[in-house]
Amino acid sequence: MEALSDEILMQKVAEGNLDLLKVLFDRHHKYVYNYLFKMTRDAMLSEDLTQDVFYKLIRYRGSYKGGAFVSWLFSIARNNLKTHFTRDHKFHDPIEVLDYRQADNEQDKQEEYSQLQNALDKLNAEDRELIILNRYQEIRYEELATIVGSTPGALKTRVSRILKKLRVIYLESN
Repeated sequence: MEALSDEILMQKVAEGNLDLLKVLFDRHHKYVYNYLFKMTRDAMLSEDLTQDVFYKLIRYRGSYKGGAFVSWLFSIARNNLKTHFTRDHKFHDPIEVLDYRQADNEQDKQEEYSQLQNALDKLNAEDRELIILNRYQEIRYEELATIVGSTPGALKTRVSRILKKLRVIYLESN
């Protein structure tokens, strides 16, 4: 089963073979967690949201109609993040207002003070999200377009502009 593609595995999960969800979880939970952590800067919240993403994957497995599994998974993660901040913090558009958070423990503080992370934190949440998904999670422009509701060409241009902005912020902080 390890050799099957994500799309085939998810199709089998959608058909009721829930045992295969473990393979998908093992392949992708770290990436989902890393995305959520880089967006929230809160380890415990990111763990909870990651669990919720995979719970929703099971719950809404019947809505999977093929296509790139990673796009579908990160759409769930992104919507889950928005729902959390809308429900718990009464934000109207949480991705736009999601701000930098202080890390609580020493290990997180070390990461916090890395120059690249500081520069990333100065980007607005929407720009930071695109960089995290595209550069850290290595999601291709075609899949990213599906996740955020845009076109690959527009995203490629936008990511290029964000990277230029990030470079300026990074160089100013040195």
